[in-house]
Parts: sequence; structure tokens; C-alpha cells
Amino acid sequence: MIFDAFFKTLGQSGDPRFRRVLFKGLGLTIGLLVAAYAGFVVLIQWLVGPDATLPLVGQVTWLDDLLSVGSLFVMLLLSVFLMVPVASAITSLFLEDVAQAVEDKHYPALPPAAKVPFWDGVKDTVNFLGLLIAANLLAIVLYLLFPPAMLFIFWGLNGFFLGREYFTLAAARRIGTAEAKKLRRRHAGTIWVAGTLMAMPLSVPLLNLIIPILGAATFTHLYHALSRQ
Repeated sequence: MIFDAFFKTLGQSGDPRFRRVLFKGLGLTIGLLVAAYAGFVVLIQWLVGPDATLPLVGQVTWLDDLLSVGSLFVMLLLSVFLMVPVASAITSLFLEDVAQAVEDKHYPALPPAAKVPFWDGVKDTVNFLGLLIAANLLAIVLYLLFPPAMLFIFWGLNGFFLGREYFTLAAARRIGTAEAKKLRRRHAGTIWVAGTLMAMPLSVPLLNLIIPILGAATFTHLYHALSRQ
């Protein structure tokens, strides 16, 4: 079921409308990644001071550092971790466009979906983002206790949260938030696996740039498949 949803998403890559959505989402993802990296640089300077240094970059000098080739390389490496909150932010900002493009092609008989108010979506995403960051900070203890399993813990933890958020938002367009949560609980295992399969390529630099949009489309298909069961 999960792979069927993913292959349907890939099969729509030739659709001009879907490509437009994909490219817009790619641009937004890059913008959010740069913003997240800028925030990381500010945090480092605040914690360490004006003489802060980063590997391959040297002393952090804010704008000069952000525009350097070495900084770009470091940003791609940090995207292994930064892309998780970026993917979370993408849901409220872009899932509606992705889901609508998917449904227009694959589920044309559906009535218009209810639009989630923009600020309600932003509020939910900010709350979820805080929970996601807190969980990852707590997970550092597990990383230190079980270093060989660190990557698997990272995938499993973030897969749980990303699957939860992506599925809930995809389903809420059609059945409302309360019913979406009920459906999510009934299929928690499947949704966790799908989220984990999304978290895994998010840890691959460059490839991870397109994963949030492909994930939004895949979870739209997954919702429709699970809602029929």
C-alpha cells in the first residue's frame, strides 16, 4: 500500500501541473533550509560568541559565511538534521496545493475539499514543530547510550512524528481533524512505517530537497487507500 502510493506519486511527475507544484515546493524547501541554517549560525554565535567556528568554514562571520562555498557544503551536511523541521514546516504551507494536484488527477469525482484556515495550519505546525524539536533533543540521550543505533533511532523517532503530521493534515482536508485523528490511530503502524520511509531519504543531502513534496503527495494517496478500508 505504501509503495503503491509512492509509485503513483512518481507516476504523476510528468503531469505539468504536478511539476509546477513540485518546483514551487522545491524552491520553498530550499528557502526554508537556508533560513534554518541561518538560524543555526545565529544560535552558534549566540552560544559561543563572535569567534565561533564551524568545520570547513572557520570563523562564523554571518553573511560572508552564509554566502561561502564552504558554508554551502556544511549546510548540505547539516540538512540531514535540518530537513526534518523543514519538512514539518512544508506541510501547513504547501500540502493543500500538492494534495489538490493529486486528487484532481487520481480522484476527480471527489467534491471540493474543505480548506484549513491558513493561520490555524500555521499554529498547528508551530506547536508540532516545538514538540518535534523537544523530542529530538531528548533523543540525544538515546544517541549517547546506543551510538550504533543512532541512525535507526533518528529515523524511527522522526518517522513517527512526520507520518503523524502529514497523514493528519492530508486526512483533515476531507474528514476534519477529529476524524483524521481517529483514522490515524486505527492505522498507526502503517503510518509510522510510511513516515519512517520518508525520514530515511530526508537524511540524504540533495535528495532530501524533494522529499517533503513527494511525501505530501504520497500521504494523500495513503489517506485515500486507508479511508476505504
